[in-house]
Amino acid sequence: MEAPGEAEGAVGPGGRRGGLRCRHPVAEMLDLPFLPFSIFLGGLGFMCVAFVSAWCQHWRGGFALDGGLQMFNWHPVLMVTGMVVLYGAAALVYRLPPAWSGPKLPWKVLHGALTLAAFTLAVLGLVAVFRFHNNHGTPNMYSLHSWLGLATVLLFSCQWLAGFSAFLLPWAPAWLRALYKPVHVFFGSTILMLSVASCVSGINEKLFFSLRNGTTDYKCLPAEAVFANTLGLLIILFGVLVLGALARPSWKRPDADSPDSCQPLLTAER
Repeated sequence: MEAPGEAEGAVGPGGRRGGLRCRHPVAEMLDLPFLPFSIFLGGLGFMCVAFVSAWCQHWRGGFALDGGLQMFNWHPVLMVTGMVVLYGAAALVYRLPPAWSGPKLPWKVLHGALTLAAFTLAVLGLVAVFRFHNNHGTPNMYSLHSWLGLATVLLFSCQWLAGFSAFLLPWAPAWLRALYKPVHVFFGSTILMLSVASCVSGINEKLFFSLRNGTTDYKCLPAEAVFANTLGLLIILFGVLVLGALARPSWKRPDADSPDSCQPLLTAER
């Protein structure tokens, strides 16, 4: 019997597919190692958080917890940090080279913890915007942005509960976990795309509401508009790069030899 790394098209130790399948020299040149990519992506995620925080602090008056105008500013910061940056980091946990060998369980726990942290920030972001709206008599849930954002958070909650039940609790049989895994991966990417769309539409909506009535109109492209538009482009770039990394075959974790790839959390050996 052929070893897994020697069969045609099998994944080798470096994440490269070995055997009889040849690679074009251009493909070899473009096969960027994951480590420098992850460093760049981490810097880009930090820029997204820094930009949204600077926007709310410098142009929107800062932050507060009193239900006033500054209460709203927590909403974009928490949503970008949680639903885009932390969620994107959680999606790439299994692409980290240390996760490729040894037990998979610690990486399952890390993935679950990061997504739970992202969900917690998203819920706090929703609390901030609903409290602001209620205190100022602003209607809730009337815009496309609000519909898309709430639908994304609800889908995220279902995804987390289903993933926790299937992969970390003992009652799900191995065949069910294997059947659900591609569904989990698909909706994971879908939620990230919806999160990016929600954040970008929210930035655009906020600019339309804020840059009027005595301020420089949005159409005149004042400094705040340029800055916030740049934030939107950074968020889109971050999301695209995460999805690209998830789709890259050479960065996918080979699961065949993992001793606990189907092992739930509560039955793990101590």
